[in-house]
Amino acid sequence: MTTARRIGAPDAKNRTVLLDAAERLMLEEGYAAVTSRRVAEKAELKPQLVHYYFRTMDELYLAVFRRRADEGLETLERALKSAQPLWALWRYDADPGTATFSVEFAALASHRPELRAEVARYGERYREAERAALTEALERYGVDVGTVPPVVWAVFATSLSRVLIMEQALGMSTGHAETLAFIESWLRQLEGEPPPVGAGTASQWHLG
Repeated sequence: MTTARRIGAPDAKNRTVLLDAAERLMLEEGYAAVTSRRVAEKAELKPQLVHYYFRTMDELYLAVFRRRADEGLETLERALKSAQPLWALWRYDADPGTATFSVEFAALASHRPELRAEVARYGERYREAERAALTEALERYGVDVGTVPPVVWAVFATSLSRVLIMEQALGMSTGHAETLAFIESWLRQLEGEPPPVGAGTASQWHLG
């Protein structure tokens, strides 16, 4: 009779340390660097502990994604309830860590069906939250949402942040400053001066 292999507790300290290490590797070096050996090395733990807490690397990837995605949904919800939701949304979408995380997991998920389904599921939740908040904010500011549907602005903000991250990684910068200045000028017209960085989601894209 065979017995199921023992798996470490989901709330164990070492499991959290491994998730932290995997996330740092992904953000610093890309998803290809997230191997069991590198994760253990980054966490300063024995390699066998990776598979004590995660049966497979796919389980580790899913755990990293779900943890960060759940935190992101909570952050997004708080941001969209702020006094200046459009500024908050822009800073959230343009945050380098958020954008890099999204790009890396999208690339990783293209090779893993289960992870791809999870990324899509969370992505739809993000998009709906942004659409609802944008609809309410734009209507409040008297913007005609029939001309450009709020969901289009949501797609635009998310896509732009990812393109900027990818282009900067390639060493490209032409048009970045002008595009960001245009966006922030539009936001100022609707919501005034932005709150200080730190009052919401910080962003390296903020132009002042």
